[in-house]
Amino acid sequence: MTTFGFSLMCELHHPRDLLQQAQRAEAAGFDFVTISDHFHPWLYSHGHSPYAWSVLGGVAATTERLRMMTLVTCPTIRYHPAIVAQKAATMAAMSGGRFELGLGAGENLNEHVVGQGWPPAQTRHEMLAEAIEVIRELWAGGYVTHHGEHYDVEDARLYTLPDEQPPLHVAVSGERSIELALEQGDGMVGIQPDAELTQRFEGKPRIGQLAFSVNDSREEGLRVAHERFRFSAQGWKVMAELPNPINFEAATEPVRPEDMADAVPHGPDPEPYLQAIEQWTEAGYDHLCFVQVGEDQERFFRFWEEELKPRLAE
Repeated sequence: MTTFGFSLMCELHHPRDLLQQAQRAEAAGFDFVTISDHFHPWLYSHGHSPYAWSVLGGVAATTERLRMMTLVTCPTIRYHPAIVAQKAATMAAMSGGRFELGLGAGENLNEHVVGQGWPPAQTRHEMLAEAIEVIRELWAGGYVTHHGEHYDVEDARLYTLPDEQPPLHVAVSGERSIELALEQGDGMVGIQPDAELTQRFEGKPRIGQLAFSVNDSREEGLRVAHERFRFSAQGWKVMAELPNPINFEAATEPVRPEDMADAVPHGPDPEPYLQAIEQWTEAGYDHLCFVQVGEDQERFFRFWEEELKPRLAE
């Protein structure tokens, strides 16, 4: 059975608005919310990038049943894995076990800001694997001393732990990340409706994210999709490497609105959205969350309640 969530996209909204969206998502019947964990937005048109973990604390305090998940946190450069272990444990305890930790190898866009460089992909995956080891050691309780290839932890202990460790999901794209997720994750996160990414995770959560541009006008919906989501058009190998919004502005200059037509369902007709959801579920995803790329979030929630949710329940 597929569960559905709503994506809190920090790059697009003020933190107070994100809290209101989470509350509205709970009222609309969504099972969970995800939140992006960025230092910078992708494009100038985004305009925001608040600290995701502060927002998560607010979500935990102002909702009752909604599960929460980072999509995704990079625990390797900008954050030391011991700090990720602490804040994830705090969120799980504070929320009564409603928190899940999504992890990935990160993007230069966010990690370069602390001045420690941007290593090649193989090294980033090695760092992620070691970071997960540190996180799980600290979640197990007791004092931890760790001297590894990439991280040192000296005589550290988490004094506030949840009753149960939160689920830990790993973002996948290529073979190395799939192996890492299988070895060390409780589930996987993907951004492509590709059965080759999901088929080896049978029995584990398979989490996917879709971008929607719900709008009363098909033309305006496509324009907004291009304005706000074209950063994804050139694929993850490019997205992971560029350091700043100005670079994404330049790299996506050739992308035309029509180039986004198939990638982002748009306009008022529910059929393209339902077809996209079916494509992802047929690819093996059992947790789907939706980004509404336009400013009018309430338009999306009404569309979900009136058009999509009843059809998906049939």
